[in-house]
Amino acid sequence: MSVKLKGRDLLSIADLTEEEFWELLEFAKLLKLETLAGKRHEYLKGKTLAMIFQKPSTRTRVAFEVGMYQLGGYALYLSSNDMQLRRGETIADTARVLSRFVDGIMARVFDHQDAVDLAKYANVPVINGLSDEEHPSQVLADFLTIWEKFGTLKGLKLAYVGDGNNVAHSLLLAAGLVGMDIAVATPEGYEPKPFYVEKAKELAAKHGSSVQVLRDPEEAVTGANAVYTDVWASMGQEAEHEERLRIFKPYQVNPSLMSHADKHAIFLHCLPAHRGEEVVDEVADSPQSAIFDEAENRLHAHKAILAMLMGD
Repeated sequence: MSVKLKGRDLLSIADLTEEEFWELLEFAKLLKLETLAGKRHEYLKGKTLAMIFQKPSTRTRVAFEVGMYQLGGYALYLSSNDMQLRRGETIADTARVLSRFVDGIMARVFDHQDAVDLAKYANVPVINGLSDEEHPSQVLADFLTIWEKFGTLKGLKLAYVGDGNNVAHSLLLAAGLVGMDIAVATPEGYEPKPFYVEKAKELAAKHGSSVQVLRDPEEAVTGANAVYTDVWASMGQEAEHEERLRIFKPYQVNPSLMSHADKHAIFLHCLPAHRGEEVVDEVADSPQSAIFDEAENRLHAHKAILAMLMGD
């Protein structure tokens, strides 16, 4: 196991080099094989992870909590109701105090700046478990899944259809980093932030791939090896739900849209899925769907992150 990432934070895919990204994927694959073989790997024996959840989650909590257990450590769940954060205590003080108690912090936050500030003031590794800007831990699991299905990443095409959100941002960066073509299709006004598009293009130029931001979902999906979507209204956007349903309807992933992809294409979704909205059952439950393999890989990808950042 490399020591390059030991003690580091992981707030963004941009924090990683191509070599480090692949080290995490390769280690996740090894941990998965060991887990399936019943082999124990206590890289974090006696260590504790504080898990800050401003936003609830099924997969993020279970993957990090079970991951710490399987690595020999302990995970402490801290919801907004369990903490003084934002109720008088500053993020800086929270980070400094937690650093005296735990060996790492995973934070699932609304505002990306909260994760940045936690990392600034903590003297233990901080992992972004989701923010409004990025979802790096999810995307490592996504790319592990694509790698398993195709045996490579470079030269493939990933199509993302829907809201240009945090997941889209991290997918753009990761695709550029590994030399995968990516096409993102969104309605007008819902594009990924220009910073992430430009950064992805810089990375893609170095690794021989392309980045496209389009309007037409069929154009984006044409020839794609993997088709990815996410919910149209994330947590905190409930008031926009009905309006978003109307705007995003042409971006639904259904059999008609999937027919434009490569015949061996897989379907991905970070879950939870709002079936009947961004994706229909005929795709989510089809032989092309890899969403549950992808969900399982959250565990193995998260374990790799934890072990490489927090391990001895």
